[in-house]
Amino acid sequence: MKGEKGFSLVETLVALALLGVISASYLSGVAQTSTARVTADERVSAKVLAETIMENVKKQTYYSTYNFTIPEEYEGYTATISATSERNDNIQKIIITIHHRSKDVLTLENYKVNR
Repeated sequence: MKGEKGFSLVETLVALALLGVISASYLSGVAQTSTARVTADERVSAKVLAETIMENVKKQTYYSTYNFTIPEEYEGYTATISATSERNDNIQKIIITIHHRSKDVLTLENYKVNR
């Protein structure tokens, strides 16, 4: 048996341990990439929704409160719109905060002039 060539038990265990460490590192990287992709998608959706709401608010007449219905494709998203008057009620600061699953995702600020 001494003349036979092959892998010993120790070599096999070392190879399996290395394979396990490499696999764990790879799977950890895949999980982090998936989380980053979901977060990026969430922010892009929130940005598009906030810009849509802002354009809708700008088209409306000059109010102290604004209402907007969230489209069906943005399920799980909610929006908070606040308007504060500035400079003798001639300018409004509009702040739109987008929430997704009870956490703030994006805040968009802009101004509206009373014409």
